[in-house]
Amino acid sequence: MHGNAPPLEIRSAMDADSPAVHAVALAAFGKAQGPEIVDLIDSLSKDASAMPVLSFVATCQARVVGHILFSSVRLTGAREQVAASILAPLCVHPDFQQQGIGGSLIRFGLSRLQAMGVGLVFVLGHPGYYPRHGFVPAGERGLAAPYPIPPEHADAWMVQALRPDLLGTVTGTVACAQTLTDPRHWQE
Repeated sequence: MHGNAPPLEIRSAMDADSPAVHAVALAAFGKAQGPEIVDLIDSLSKDASAMPVLSFVATCQARVVGHILFSSVRLTGAREQVAASILAPLCVHPDFQQQGIGGSLIRFGLSRLQAMGVGLVFVLGHPGYYPRHGFVPAGERGLAAPYPIPPEHADAWMVQALRPDLLGTVTGTVACAQTLTDPRHWQE
């Protein structure tokens, strides 16, 4: 946050936050993608195959200005099972973008996941943004997405190891929650 900006607080999302989270997602993703993102958030929050789901909000003066959601994934074909999650989605209200809120949400979520023993966190996202927060291309490290990612977007499929011994030693294909099996979630 910049200069004299009001303090940002990050906390677990509550059911009562749903309307505000929906409003942030709609504002951040616009009329074209916003409704799909709202549906994704709601569906993942109720999907037993996504559990545990971690949902956090960033608030500024009690107003929800950002949201991040992590859901559990499995690695198929891996020699050892590693606890893993996927970050989807992350949204910050346009009025509050470019202030480090997304990064704060990512760091907060990753620290919670690490404390829970999660070893790998995946994201399909902007290759100009997520590497600034420690994510690296996953495919070239032997960690395949649930759906084929076109070569021109290969760098958008990323991973971050929350344990130093994992990248380069664990390989496999990510199996996501039922909600995320819709191929349209895997198109850039």
